[in-house]
Amino acid sequence: MTRFFDLLFSIIALLLLSPFLVPVVLILRFTGECEVFFLQERIGKNGKKFKLYKFATMLKNSPNIGSGTVTMRDDNRVLPVGKFLRKTKINELPQLLNIFFGDMSVIGPRPLTYQTFRAYSETTQSFIKQVRPGLSGVGSIIFRGEEEILHGAKASVEFYVEIIAPYKGALEEWYVSNKSLYIYFSAIFVTTWVLFNPRTRIVWWLFRDLPEPPAELKKALKYID
Repeated sequence: MTRFFDLLFSIIALLLLSPFLVPVVLILRFTGECEVFFLQERIGKNGKKFKLYKFATMLKNSPNIGSGTVTMRDDNRVLPVGKFLRKTKINELPQLLNIFFGDMSVIGPRPLTYQTFRAYSETTQSFIKQVRPGLSGVGSIIFRGEEEILHGAKASVEFYVEIIAPYKGALEEWYVSNKSLYIYFSAIFVTTWVLFNPRTRIVWWLFRDLPEPPAELKKALKYID
């Protein structure tokens, strides 16, 4: 059933957003490294690999520089226009094409690179491979400020692997175990809500049985005790 809504929403969104997306394409074409799209291999349903579409926001060779596929706060690989696109999440909109083609869903676990997928336990990996990855999702909503979290003493791949990844994995397992149309539409609502109210704690009110975050993340994730 969710595939029907994925197709419907992706077509409507692409049609409505096209007048806005065209100027973004032109700006990227004539700024930075003149790259419009960033295509990266991700892990999809049943472990199938696919090419994820994003607007280019970082140096073309960024996966081979610095922290690889993990992006830190004030990452010097991010291009000037890219900072705005990333902050507003506009850089994610080309994934509507992935949804239309059937690689992704509107709601689901984040589509992972091989590097970040390996950071999860085998149990979490098996859960994630059961469903299509999503443009948004419970994990994406809660970690919408991930780049802000990864700074200072926490600005390391080790912190991501040891603290962030296990909790992200627990959230994705929760989503797969509780997947339903209610969760699907609720997550779409919360995704829209947090765009205009980024400091809101609504996700914790709406999904009250989510796994509790580790102590190192509670404050950053605005967890309600």
